[in-house]
Amino acid sequence: MTRNTPSTNAFHYPAYVKYFISRVGHSFALQIVSTAIGWQVYAITHQAIYLAYVGLAVFLPVLLLVFPSGYVADHYNRRWVSVACFALEAASALGLVIFSMGTQAQVWPVFVYLSLLGVASAFGNPAASAIVPNLLSKEALPHGISLNSIAWQTSSITGPVIGGLLYGLGAVVPYALSMVLLGVGVIALISMGHVDQHKNEQSEGGLSTMLAGFSFILSEPIVLGAISLDLFAVLLGGAVALMPIYASDILHLDSVGLGLLRSAPGVGAIVVGLWLSKFGIKDHVGKILFVAVGLSGLVIVVFGYSIWPWLSIVALMLYGAFDMISVYLRETLMQLWIPDAVRGRVNAVNNVFIGASNQLGEARAGFVAAAIGAVPAVVIGGVGTMIVAGAWSYMFPKLRDARKLTGAS
Repeated sequence: MTRNTPSTNAFHYPAYVKYFISRVGHSFALQIVSTAIGWQVYAITHQAIYLAYVGLAVFLPVLLLVFPSGYVADHYNRRWVSVACFALEAASALGLVIFSMGTQAQVWPVFVYLSLLGVASAFGNPAASAIVPNLLSKEALPHGISLNSIAWQTSSITGPVIGGLLYGLGAVVPYALSMVLLGVGVIALISMGHVDQHKNEQSEGGLSTMLAGFSFILSEPIVLGAISLDLFAVLLGGAVALMPIYASDILHLDSVGLGLLRSAPGVGAIVVGLWLSKFGIKDHVGKILFVAVGLSGLVIVVFGYSIWPWLSIVALMLYGAFDMISVYLRETLMQLWIPDAVRGRVNAVNNVFIGASNQLGEARAGFVAAAIGAVPAVVIGGVGTMIVAGAWSYMFPKLRDARKLTGAS
């Protein structure tokens, strides 16, 4: 590497290091809050339907605010948008602390704070995603995205455990810790200093401006293929909602066994994420992307038919590994391909699609399982994922034939 060649190591960029600290704190805080709220809502209501409302309270603001949130991420300073959203989340955590110190006779205040978290997610996620290419060179962006994925997967494995343990000390404790973590994130973002980004005129307006994210996605096969591939693969392949059924009725495991099943995809994802952060993928990225999605469907089929706990855990670890490859390639290709002027609006649309695929994927699995059983529901989903990988490979040849992790010329 010559002196003038940008570093490929994301940690060599000081602003990104501070961003990474903020994202780690943010990820752990939300996982801890999510776990504590689930326990608390069920303890107050003793009705499972309220747990469905928890996810809905967060997702609906993301859906309803998709246009203005993307507009804000492209027309205002993304760092300060992120700071404002972190502060709103910290205020929501403080509200949950105060609520938990009271009688907790009514559950509706929890949903108010959940809705505020949804608003913060609607505006914060597009801005946070769009700012990463402003912090790193194109050479370091793949490494940065793999590090972000590792941080998220790590928090998704350990965050719920921490949240559950802290909830045993009282509901105030996990919410208070989350508020502190979000405060650290605010400080890290403020200390980043100035970040260059494309200057859109704030006076721009109208429906066409807000729809620019959709328009760009529809006009670019690489981006359309990547987003829709994620939407349908997750929609069909998700089996998380049915893991309690597999643990109790098929694999005959206890709660510890269910924990192993839930954490297995994250373990596989972290292992592969660490490898990707060091070595990356140098060539034939499009073909590798579709192979990874197809193999993720195959191992879900294996999991669906498995009656041995060890095989089920291995299949889920492989699922996490292949999914990490898919996420790494799709996110890197998208961020490199999207012009900075519309990156926020495109990421806002992607944010809705990710939420929709996760929520609807769990609903699909649940409805199909109720109709024909858990095993057919999982197997059909895995087969569907393989079909989607093959069909999208044919429908989006530009994405399939992508060779390098580079952007539009």
